[in-house]
Amino acid sequence: MRGLDVLSSITATLVRFAGGLNATAAGKRPAEPLTLYEFESCPFCRKVREALTELDLDAVILPCPKGGERYRAELLTRGGKAQFPYLIDPNTGTEMYESDDIVDYLYAEYGAVGARPGPKGAIPLLTGSLASLIRAHQGTFVRPSRSPEQPLEFWSFEASPFCRIVRERLCELELPYALHNVGKGGARRDDFVKQSGTMQVPYLLDPNTGKGLFESAEIVSYLDKTYGVPA
Repeated sequence: MRGLDVLSSITATLVRFAGGLNATAAGKRPAEPLTLYEFESCPFCRKVREALTELDLDAVILPCPKGGERYRAELLTRGGKAQFPYLIDPNTGTEMYESDDIVDYLYAEYGAVGARPGPKGAIPLLTGSLASLIRAHQGTFVRPSRSPEQPLEFWSFEASPFCRIVRERLCELELPYALHNVGKGGARRDDFVKQSGTMQVPYLLDPNTGKGLFESAEIVSYLDKTYGVPA
């Protein structure tokens, strides 16, 4: 079962042509982290997460799985509709829906000179939807859970098949987390190695318990035991 899980996640990465692998388009850095309402299997959200990796940007992720009550209701009050993704940039006061608009904004505001986002239109949407289908729509529906007192911290890059497995469970459990992108070529990889001792992701740090974990299967098990609630 574990082998099939990893294989399908690798296939999902290949379907997306390894989007969100390299952090090579970074420009100006935001003073404060961005906030993103999203859910893992959403193909529109996937495009934004890939851009975050490519631009080497951190973000506070507020997961909004279907059936979730924590952040879906919050977004409905804030933005007027439960549509995803939704970006908040406290550095400019910008708040917006629509994935293509968000990606264009991120590249314009935080991309290197000359950096341009990838293609738009039907093909990216098709491959994003296919990736979700390959993963059997994991990261779509809510699982009963209790909310942590403090958001978790998660080091990841979008194309990593092992990071995806963890992000899916974080989403299903509605666990907020600070996403630290460390795509290949990213400027913060050295800082991450100094902190963790190795360049290996996923890496989860739970400030509520002091627990730090690398292996995706161990992280998922930890999240289920620590924050999952029997249905």
